[in-house]
Amino acid sequence: MVKLEENKIYTEHSGIEKLSPPRQVFIPLIQHIGKPNSPTVKVGDEVALGQQIASCDAAVSSPIHASVSGRVTAIGNWPHPTVGVCKAIVIENDGRDAVAVSRNRLTEEIERLTPDEMRRIVYQAGIVGMGGAGFPTHIKLTPPKPVDTFILNGAECEPYSTSDHRRMIENSDEILGGVELIMRCLGIKRVYIAIEDNKPDAIKAFRSRIEKQQAMSLVVLRSQYPQGGEKQLIKNILGKEVPSGKLPFDVGVLVHNAATVLAIYEAVYKNKPLYERVVTVTGDCLASPRNLSVRIGSPIKDLIEFCRPLKKNPVKIIIGGPMMGITQYSEMVPIIKTSGAVILLSRGKTQVYREDSCIRCGECVRNCPVNLEPCLISLAVERNNWELAKTYSPLDCIECGLCAYLCPARRNLVQSIKYAKLKV
Repeated sequence: MVKLEENKIYTEHSGIEKLSPPRQVFIPLIQHIGKPNSPTVKVGDEVALGQQIASCDAAVSSPIHASVSGRVTAIGNWPHPTVGVCKAIVIENDGRDAVAVSRNRLTEEIERLTPDEMRRIVYQAGIVGMGGAGFPTHIKLTPPKPVDTFILNGAECEPYSTSDHRRMIENSDEILGGVELIMRCLGIKRVYIAIEDNKPDAIKAFRSRIEKQQAMSLVVLRSQYPQGGEKQLIKNILGKEVPSGKLPFDVGVLVHNAATVLAIYEAVYKNKPLYERVVTVTGDCLASPRNLSVRIGSPIKDLIEFCRPLKKNPVKIIIGGPMMGITQYSEMVPIIKTSGAVILLSRGKTQVYREDSCIRCGECVRNCPVNLEPCLISLAVERNNWELAKTYSPLDCIECGLCAYLCPARRNLVQSIKYAKLKV
């Protein structure tokens, strides 16, 4: 792991502000790992806030909900933050925020919920991993093997991003409420709350709340990248190695990030589907970087406008962190469930390099957090030798980008590995 320039100073002390819902939302049908959803509404339909508007009957899927009330005006291709273009449902906001379900669940109702009922609620709320992976949460709450340990991932190791940090400060009680629901659902015996040492205020918030909780421990981690990877957390906290090709439940562990756990709490206690999230809008181009609570489907143009004026002209806009995020080609691309940050970078913060030949220095091998040999995968990809690439286990790659960041030859290593994963 490597110590990166964090650049969190822009927003780490900025409280969460609500961004007004836009005049139109553009809600993509791809917002999770698995099969894309299909619309359950048609053009001309009136929809309520939180109403399900898309779903899929595949095993790995998660429904999607309206983030405003209003009328469906179009269903068609629209810019997407990770796949370029995908089908989206366009809703004209009527400004009323008429909700589909408004009643909070009573405490006695929640206490009677069975594990299967809780999983059903989480599924119906459309909750997916909000740290970036987008894996449907109800599936992680249905492990095929017994799980006795839960890790709350509060590392947020990507530079610039502070959305989870602020949630941990401002919603620590609700997050702990979500942790307790997960413990009930899976019969968890031990909980570790993992926070990097660059978030002393979040550490303080949780320490004061769990000091009498015998089943919960606070673990303060060094701020290094990629500390927030599931397998890295498990190794650093528990000393357990997740074997190649295996998942955390194979060693009896479940990991969720703070925003996902908060979404579980809100789904169970407030009947609230996942139709909004906190996004860090930041970078050296903005005069007023902020942490914003944003409706899913809001164009990033609205977020940028709210944080104006611009101090510098951006030459690159990234959704996600600078290590794992994706550069955007349009300001009309919408926020989705996995969009944790929008970063505007000036020319002084970006550089263009020419890719050179591998010099066999071994930096990528020495620093790979999952013990791969990125240089050898890349060389196999160059030769279209997919059988050879497969022998180097590219599917274990977590796409953290550390190999490309450290490569003195400026090779596009992580891009090559992504291609290898598709082929293999």
